[in-house]
Amino acid sequence: MAEPTGFSPEGVVAYAPASIGNVAAGFDLLGAALAPLDGSLLGDLVQVAHAAKASFRVTGPFAPELAKDARPNLALRACDLFVEAVRAGGEEVGPFALTLDKRLPVASGLGSSASSIVATLVGLQALCGGPLSGAHLLALAGKAEGSTSGGIHLDNVAPSLLGGLQLVVPGREGHPTTRRLPWPPDLLMVVVHPAFWLSTVESRRVLPEHPGWQETVAFAGNLSGLVHALHSDDRALLTRCLRDPLVEAHRAPLVPGFRAAQAAAKDLGALGCSLSGSGPSVFAVAENEGQARAISEAMQAAFAEAGLESQGWVCALDPEGARVLDSGSRQPWREARP
Repeated sequence: MAEPTGFSPEGVVAYAPASIGNVAAGFDLLGAALAPLDGSLLGDLVQVAHAAKASFRVTGPFAPELAKDARPNLALRACDLFVEAVRAGGEEVGPFALTLDKRLPVASGLGSSASSIVATLVGLQALCGGPLSGAHLLALAGKAEGSTSGGIHLDNVAPSLLGGLQLVVPGREGHPTTRRLPWPPDLLMVVVHPAFWLSTVESRRVLPEHPGWQETVAFAGNLSGLVHALHSDDRALLTRCLRDPLVEAHRAPLVPGFRAAQAAAKDLGALGCSLSGSGPSVFAVAENEGQARAISEAMQAAFAEAGLESQGWVCALDPEGARVLDSGSRQPWREARP
C-alpha cells in the first residue's frame, strides 16, 4: 500500500476508498467499496490536525478540478457537521487544519465526494478520541453527501465508510441504515473511467420524476433477486440480476462510448456491466483476473473509439472501508468513547 505524501508530521491521516453506487440493480440503495488488486490507494486521503486557527488546503492530482467547482467543498461541510454533533453532546472541539489529498476524479461516478466526506469524518473521529458512534458518523456522511444533491444518500458513503457491499434498508424512526451483503470472493470488479465530466446533478436531471408501475415492479423484483442470489450463492440468478432496469436507459446517451464498452465487456463473458453510480465510469463483473484484464482493455478500446482516453482498475471489494493510515494514531474510530 502506497504511503501518503505531502502531509505535515502532525495530525491523523485517513483514507476512504472509492465506491460503485447502485451496482446496476440497486439505484440509490446499493454500493460497493473498491480495492485495486495492485494494492494502490483508489480513494481520497485527508489529514486532520488540531490548530489555533481553522485552515483548509487541497493537494493531489485532481485538486485543479475541485478549484473549478463553485460549490462549498464537502470535506469542509463534513467537518462542520462533525463539530456541531460533538458540541451538541457537550464537548468542545476544534478548530482544525484539514488537508485533502484529492486522488479521485471529480464527477466520475466513483464516489469522489463520498470519499472526501468519509475520510474527513474518520480522521476527525480518530483525532478526537472517538466521540461519536459509527451510526452517527454514517448519518453525518449521508447528510453531507446530500447537501449538494438533495436528500440523504448512503449508497456511496456507506461502503466507503464500512467496506464491502452495502444495502440501504429502513432503520429506526424512519432513518435509513445499511446492511452488509455477502459477495463471492472470486468475483472481481473491473472499473473504467473515461476522461469525461458528468455531474450527478446532470445525470439525475434526465430521470423521469415518476417511474411507471412496470419499471417500478421490475426494479423491485430485480433487486430482490440479486439479494437472494448473493445469500444463496446462485450464480445464474446473480448474472440475470446484475442489470439496471430503471435508470440506465435514461443515462446511457449521456456517456459517449458506454454502449460499446458494455457490449465489449459482455462479449468477453462479464456477468454484468453498467454505469458506476451516475457515470461516466463503467463497471463490469468478472470471474477471474485474466478475464478482468481482458474486459478492462476491451472497454478502454471502446472508449478510445468514441474519442475518449480512459483509465481502468481491476478490483476486489474493500472489506475494511475507511481507515486511519497514520501509524501514530490507532484509536478505533468505529467505537464511541465510553
